[in-house]
Amino acid sequence: MMSDLYYDLVAPWWDLLSPDLQDGLVLVIALLPCLIAGLLVLRGMRPFALVKAMLWQFRGSNLVFILLIAVSVALGVGLIAQERGLRKGTARAAEKFDLVVAAPGSELTNVLATVYLQAADMPLLDGKLYNSIASHEQVEFAAPIAFGDSFKGAPVIGTTARFIRHLSGDLAEGNLFAQDYEAVLGADVPLTLGERFTPAHGHGEAADADAHAGAAFVATGRMKKTGSPWDQAILVPVEAVWLVHGLGNGHGFDEPNRLGPPFDAAAFPGTPAILVHAKQLWANYALKNQFTNRESMAYFPGAVLSQLHNVLGDVREIMSIMAVVTQVLVTAGVLTGLVILTKLFSRRLALLRAVGAPRRFLFSIVWTFAAVLICAGSLLGILLGFATVQIISGIVTARTNILVESTLGWPEFHLVAAFVSLTVCLAMIPAFLALRRPVIADLRG
Repeated sequence: MMSDLYYDLVAPWWDLLSPDLQDGLVLVIALLPCLIAGLLVLRGMRPFALVKAMLWQFRGSNLVFILLIAVSVALGVGLIAQERGLRKGTARAAEKFDLVVAAPGSELTNVLATVYLQAADMPLLDGKLYNSIASHEQVEFAAPIAFGDSFKGAPVIGTTARFIRHLSGDLAEGNLFAQDYEAVLGADVPLTLGERFTPAHGHGEAADADAHAGAAFVATGRMKKTGSPWDQAILVPVEAVWLVHGLGNGHGFDEPNRLGPPFDAAAFPGTPAILVHAKQLWANYALKNQFTNRESMAYFPGAVLSQLHNVLGDVREIMSIMAVVTQVLVTAGVLTGLVILTKLFSRRLALLRAVGAPRRFLFSIVWTFAAVLICAGSLLGILLGFATVQIISGIVTARTNILVESTLGWPEFHLVAAFVSLTVCLAMIPAFLALRRPVIADLRG
């Protein structure tokens, strides 16, 4: 019945509102219990002068209390916002990879290796398959992506100049490679143009630094920032990768200095992956079906990433539940702390009761005092949350080479609003307990 009323009465006008207006209304609804509680408790009461004096007299204890609430709120909203920023960052890193063809296997492993440049051993695709893809009437270009070497932690990737233009557009500085042993640097590679280097075979501690001795590359250009792991990569002609491994250059003997396609199918040493850029969007689906067979596997990195995001969605739910549980525990701690704090001014309350102050007035004093601390801590927590997500984003970006740009959004504000309303309403409990304390004992204390 209630669901029918919602769809008949609420849904039609709710759907007409803009997303920001919808989120704003949700925020107001989340704060509504707090506002109603304030109106009921403070109706006809003016406890603000006494509350101000109590806040100042016990400012040290109050400040600690506010900071504890702020830190809790900042961590809760910061973690949730970070997950959203990581999701956007990984999607941005994969947006240039429309369709990838690789040997049959794990799509996730392929995405991690091809898009995010995580070291992996992958079978090679032959020249016959590459030429059939590159010459397809619906393919604008097909770029081999060959990996396996590195230089001081930066992956060295063999590809074509066309792929670099697709990935970065115009270069930030310098020129594309025009000869075998020239290289284009990612935006964050710590080399300068004109500097020479020799790649190692493999990655990390297992890399063989002497395997390609004598193969000196020179940096001729630098890509623009892409916000992806490719900012840490060094891109060289795929022919150079084959040459330093003693496999030829992928062209016939009559084209010893040629760079890029077309390649000689018989001389093509192989490549772990091929990036395919179709002329039209719809053609990607036809190409995927055509090149998914026993010899190869065509997949959309975006679709694989979507599956990964579904897993991250479960992680987000877990993180959200953890944040709620944390806030519940913090709420319990806040209430316990408020009971302790009220003992600091129990003698003042007892004196007011002794001279005939209304119990409702005393209740409003304790509740207002608690509400001010809770609201101040939550507001400070939001400010700390903005700083927290920037710090965490910087750490995640440095560790993953994926540009993560996080900030607090409506979901985090909704969470804080719900926390404030719940805690402020429950703050009535310490106010009730304060009024139940024995007057004579508190006056003597």
